[in-house]
Amino acid sequence: MVIEISHLTKQFKGKGGFVDISLCVAEGEVFSFLGKNGAGKSTFVRTLLGLLHADSGEARLLGQPIGHVDTRKQVGYLPELFQYHAWLTGYELLYNHGLLYKMAPKEIKARIPTVLKIIGLEGHDQKTIRQYSKGMKQRIGLGCAIISDPKILFLDEPTSALDPIGRKQVRDIIIDLKNEGKTIFLNTHLLSEVELISDRVAMMDRGRILKTGTMKELLQAPLLLTVGNVREELVNRLTAFDGQLKRTPQGFELNIENEEVLPKIAAAIISSGGLLYEMKRKDNALEKLFIDTVGEEDAR
Repeated sequence: MVIEISHLTKQFKGKGGFVDISLCVAEGEVFSFLGKNGAGKSTFVRTLLGLLHADSGEARLLGQPIGHVDTRKQVGYLPELFQYHAWLTGYELLYNHGLLYKMAPKEIKARIPTVLKIIGLEGHDQKTIRQYSKGMKQRIGLGCAIISDPKILFLDEPTSALDPIGRKQVRDIIIDLKNEGKTIFLNTHLLSEVELISDRVAMMDRGRILKTGTMKELLQAPLLLTVGNVREELVNRLTAFDGQLKRTPQGFELNIENEEVLPKIAAAIISSGGLLYEMKRKDNALEKLFIDTVGEEDAR
């Protein structure tokens, strides 16, 4: 495992922060921490980075205790709401971050063109940061996080202040980095981002993890069927797939465990004389699960 955490706790005078967190993240995985503002997500990441000292428990990155000097070059970090020197060019910013990683100047110069290509800012590196749009600033921030070609990336709310196009651009970069084998730990409260790019998710509220699992494990969204010519035989056939079958104005709602039964459901409808117009998963399943898990009150 690339990240190993056991009973880690960090609070401030007994309040806030996070409590008794244990989890593991595998190499090449996108692991998302999902929680409301103030849930403790950023405190957790800063503790893993060694910027804060844990009260108890232990954690290891790449097999070493958190804060270990040898692992720091292998870890990239994009903080939430970061600010860079507006008078620096994109190239100068990346170069200075390479120096912070103690990379050799020759190594930095060789790496920068690759980073610019990854973040889609080729041809914009001589512009100053003040000339960048929000999306470009977010992408140059990602560039700073990956300048040393790290194995682990911690991204804290990387798309929260962006418009839909900017979010897609950053999301595509994250997917490309995952395809390169990077391990990505993502803090976010944007449910749509989690659904699109995450392998596993932990739901956090008031400093505690309430649910953890793969998207498939967490999202057992009901199946909605729009059906015509409904007869008793059809209802009986569908009840065999779900004993708690629900009728809807358009047809039926079923809870099924896997997609393998979908062709059988369709065949059962047709063979019973029914007319199948639509078969789809219920929308906003993750949103419902999230609200059911953490509630609607502010975490702060």
